[in-house]
Amino acid sequence: MASSAAEVAQPHRKVHRFGSIYEPLKLSILQREDEPLWEKLDRYYNAIKTTILNYQSPTTGLFPVKTCTTCKEAKVRDSLYCAASAWALAMAYRRIDDDLGRTHELEHSAIKCMRGILYCYMRQAHKVEEFKQDPSPMKCLHSVFHVDTGDEVQAYEDYHHLQIDAVSLFLLYLVEMICSGLQIIYNTDEVSFIQNLVFCVERAYRVPDYGMWERGSKYNNGSTELHSSSVGLAKAALEAINGFNLFGNQGCSWSVIFVDLDAHNRNRQTLCSLLPRESRSHNTDAALLPTISYPAFAVDDDALYSQTLDKIVRKLRGKYGFKRFLRDGYRTANEDKNRRYYKPAEMKLFDGIECEFPMFFIYMMIDGVFRGNQAQVKEYQDLLQPIIFQSYEGHAIIPKYYYVPADFVEAEQNKRGTQKRFPSNSGRDGKVFLWGQALYNIAKLLVDELISPKDIDPIHRYVPRQDQRNVSMRYSNQGPIENDVVIHVALIAESQRLQVFLNTYGIQTQTPQQVEPIQIWPQKELVKAYRFLAINKKLGLSGRPERPVGCIGTCKIYRILGKTVVCYPIVFDLSDFYLSQDVMLLIDDIKNALQFIKQCWKMQGRPLFLVLIREDNIKGSRFNPVLDMLASFKKGNIGGVKVHVDRLQTLISGAVVEQLDFLRVNEAEIPEFKSFEELELPKHSKVKRQTSTPNASDLEQQPEISVEEWLHKPTYEIIQKFHDTDCLASQAQLASILVRREGPDFLAKDENMMDELERIYRRAGSRKLWSVVRLAACLLTKLVDSLAPSITSVLVHGKQVTLGVFGHEEEVISNPLSPGVIQGIIYSKCSPQGGEREAVLQQELVIHIGWIISNNPELFSGMLKIRVGWIVQAMKHELEIRAGDMPPQDIYQLSPSDIKQLLLDVLQPQHTGRSWLNRRQINGSLNRTPLGFYDRVWQILERTPNGIKVAGAHLPQQPTLSDMTMYEMNFSLLVEDMLKNIVLPEYRQIIVELLMVVSIVLERNPELEFGDKVELDSLVKAAFNDFQKDRSHFEGMEKQDDMEAFYNTPPVGVRGTSSYLTKAVMIQLLQGDLKLCKDDPCSVS
Repeated sequence: MASSAAEVAQPHRKVHRFGSIYEPLKLSILQREDEPLWEKLDRYYNAIKTTILNYQSPTTGLFPVKTCTTCKEAKVRDSLYCAASAWALAMAYRRIDDDLGRTHELEHSAIKCMRGILYCYMRQAHKVEEFKQDPSPMKCLHSVFHVDTGDEVQAYEDYHHLQIDAVSLFLLYLVEMICSGLQIIYNTDEVSFIQNLVFCVERAYRVPDYGMWERGSKYNNGSTELHSSSVGLAKAALEAINGFNLFGNQGCSWSVIFVDLDAHNRNRQTLCSLLPRESRSHNTDAALLPTISYPAFAVDDDALYSQTLDKIVRKLRGKYGFKRFLRDGYRTANEDKNRRYYKPAEMKLFDGIECEFPMFFIYMMIDGVFRGNQAQVKEYQDLLQPIIFQSYEGHAIIPKYYYVPADFVEAEQNKRGTQKRFPSNSGRDGKVFLWGQALYNIAKLLVDELISPKDIDPIHRYVPRQDQRNVSMRYSNQGPIENDVVIHVALIAESQRLQVFLNTYGIQTQTPQQVEPIQIWPQKELVKAYRFLAINKKLGLSGRPERPVGCIGTCKIYRILGKTVVCYPIVFDLSDFYLSQDVMLLIDDIKNALQFIKQCWKMQGRPLFLVLIREDNIKGSRFNPVLDMLASFKKGNIGGVKVHVDRLQTLISGAVVEQLDFLRVNEAEIPEFKSFEELELPKHSKVKRQTSTPNASDLEQQPEISVEEWLHKPTYEIIQKFHDTDCLASQAQLASILVRREGPDFLAKDENMMDELERIYRRAGSRKLWSVVRLAACLLTKLVDSLAPSITSVLVHGKQVTLGVFGHEEEVISNPLSPGVIQGIIYSKCSPQGGEREAVLQQELVIHIGWIISNNPELFSGMLKIRVGWIVQAMKHELEIRAGDMPPQDIYQLSPSDIKQLLLDVLQPQHTGRSWLNRRQINGSLNRTPLGFYDRVWQILERTPNGIKVAGAHLPQQPTLSDMTMYEMNFSLLVEDMLKNIVLPEYRQIIVELLMVVSIVLERNPELEFGDKVELDSLVKAAFNDFQKDRSHFEGMEKQDDMEAFYNTPPVGVRGTSSYLTKAVMIQLLQGDLKLCKDDPCSVS
């Protein structure tokens, strides 16, 4: 391996020459084995000084992107790595006594750079404030600054600044360096600014950005994507900075950084669901290396790390380095340098000639050192040796990339890896690529054992698996260690009489008064307190955005202005949405919350879970399920989670305490916090258990009136009938007619119609008239809590969501949206289509789907698009199947907990006892596809010059094959887009089966291809006609237009649907071209 720096540099004549500044690194200047430590460090010092620090701006401390004198741009990411290399050498110099002041110089070069970036960022504090409220590409911190002044140099229109990985990398290195003893943060203004950066990064899991390569989508068309590399670096930064004191050992409580652990967990879950993929368009990407390895070490799961790394190496490694990603046009000979964006179908031009970047060999060397894998270190040293050059001074120089010259492009594309590549040192990219140079010096310091991994990772981002139990982390013990935590539970009764009542059943509880002086708060009061975190009027920063505190946050004890505060979880909040009326759903939510805490709790103390029991929870039929749950708590096990129930005062000693000392800074402005108050009731009053049926009868849910009849009656008659009838279902339907006719502000007999609807909504909820509740909720345009996070949960699992009524236009959601926007989509797409109750039913389903996909993602395998309206259709089919010959249950009359169970039943793999028609109806409604389906469609497209057509939608061969690659998610979404016009679920399933048949036929007959476009509808029609002929011949059945018998036929077996589809495909194929080879036995001449 060619060694670093000026290894006993040969004398060089100072000659002015043009062209390359590199010369091959001479093996004759290898270092001596007996070289003293001082001389070794001296070589590194000269190398880093010459190749990196000489380019550092004397004013801002930033480093230029290019080292030519004309370049005045400094990128945050490149500067951070340069600072890290100076810091790494400073760590080595700490090992010797007489360092000639070099430790101080190197440390302060790093500090100057870090503070330079901080200075640039703080001048954009208003952008941080805007980004907290609306994380859009036009409101983010800049990633490029003027190297000498720190000014903005490129507008949002000219450069893609939204790069969450760069901000995260800054936070990560900030913590690492401060932990090693450097003083970088000086005052409270800077602390509050860093805290606000954390608020921005916490939301990385739902913010699509442009990623490390500043281009976003692979197609380089200006669109953003959710990148695993960005989410992973954000996760690592949040883990590193949580509870960290920015003043180091000299800090106090107000210089500590807070992280929302629930947001961190969402980033963790998002990363695990995205990997090993980088994004929708990037099947894999070299940008993942710094995420899964040095410096972030963001992946806790060894298997997922290995799978991701294997994919990167397998697909991207070349002779001269790693490609950034497949079909990357950056700096290739075929790239048009005069255009910022690519044209459609241009990606194919870059296939096989992507530039290769040697710096990724260096990342692999560093990874090998950290993991103790000497074979890996040697492998990549050997690969790096032939492609390193030396400068005139004799220092090792890392080329930025190697490219295929224009003259060699055709030959390289015809036969990969055969052509020589040339380094990017011809003056266009400047003389030295500082990012690669910095990494090289870090790697060599590690390989030569001048520093250890612990020197440049003092916060233990990387923890070897065998040591994971022994390392005291802030709250994250890296690794999927089986967590057998016991959750401490305190049972709190809303009133004293409820406590007495529960005591008769052997359930011991406490009231809010009995736990004093401890205060019990709802989580929204904690949100109010956190609003004061990092407020800074000088910088115009408003503090923590009003985001709810999740389960992990409410499991801690808080010290707030001298008070001890505990919070009950968000599941016990009284919601305006009717889901809270279903106690079975509440019990389910409690069990899910406990499971989540068990999986995610990594702190030293025990989690403290408050169970709040309200009088309303035990009314009528709700009592027995609640009593069963409380009995499970008492036994110490609920749903497989170990719990320990005790008095709150006893449990406090083992809990985690969070000090909210920042409130003392603005004590005069603090609002009054409202703790949960005990219900004041007359003395000696008793809880009366009301008797009620478990669910209202179907008859009660039906209106007494004929809705069609009343639609055209005059308004005054409708008002009269509304006040005369006692039937809530009738009142809801009449109110619906009035609101649609007269508007929501209409007054009937001095009563506002919306107030009347609220009354109906409440009364119907208490009587469990779910159909009436849903109609009233829809007319009141109710919005369920946590709708936006649930949709985000689905999106980060690589799915799309569509909202809208089955059979009508749907709205596709592919990026996270705000609750208000989602509300607008739901009510505009569902309500006008006669789906009054569907608008709220779809909200219910989104909440359930979000939970299921986070906990049982396998239930959604084969489903790329979650079409909520179609899932409703699948559930209706399921109800019809269960009813047999009887009328099916009305889905809108089911309780929310029954809806959830029905959804779970529908998502289960289909039972073999079902008819094929029923199976196809359910699978078609779910949009479920077989394993490898989209890859097979790609293979069909390769043999179909004019593309595929179905239900009026056309999937062309070009530019599809030129723009995309086989395994990328965007191609799969394009296939789904082609299938979306199909109306019948069972027909959609036949089309899916047909595409599988076409693929298998083409696979077995490589000499065939389609002459014209593949009309899938025509092929199904031909197969159906054949099926009818055989039916009339064998069974004497008359021909029918209805295809039900065809849908009900098994795919395989004698006269199965596959045989008819195969015949239709073969007939069309034989009408196309045959590609005969000379060795073909069928060839005549």
